[in-house]
Amino acid sequence: MRRYAVWSAVAAVVVVAAVTSSACSSNQDGNHDNPPPASSTAAAPSPSPSLEQTPTGAAPLAPDAVAVSPGGVTTKVGAPAESTEDDYFQTCRAARTWMTQRGGDPRTQIEPYLKTLQSAPTVGTGDFAKPWAQLSPGQQSGVIVAVEAAAGALCG
Repeated sequence: MRRYAVWSAVAAVVVVAAVTSSACSSNQDGNHDNPPPASSTAAAPSPSPSLEQTPTGAAPLAPDAVAVSPGGVTTKVGAPAESTEDDYFQTCRAARTWMTQRGGDPRTQIEPYLKTLQSAPTVGTGDFAKPWAQLSPGQQSGVIVAVEAAAGALCG
């Protein structure tokens, strides 16, 4: 039941971010009280840039499929994410700490961080205390979701 609460929270954050992004934009003429009238030819709002820049922002994978980057890093798993709230939080915080120590844009550090998890001979809080190969597809998916959340500072 906890994993559903985590997913509900993640979905809510994505919706709030999308709404906030479109609601915070200003009109070009500086008039914030009267937005221009909508036209039938208006383009649909584009997704948040942070979502477009993640390596796993593509369409969902088929069940049991795995997306691997050109560098050989698993970036998406075709399984629903499985994690407890505690696992999600610990994984997200470990990734965020790693990204913060390196500086720069955390979104560019998603794949390098995943590479360290997937190739590390030891385990830690960033991978449910199991080597990557021993994680179920759902746990691998949960790790990837938590790492992407860490890049967006959404650990909670």
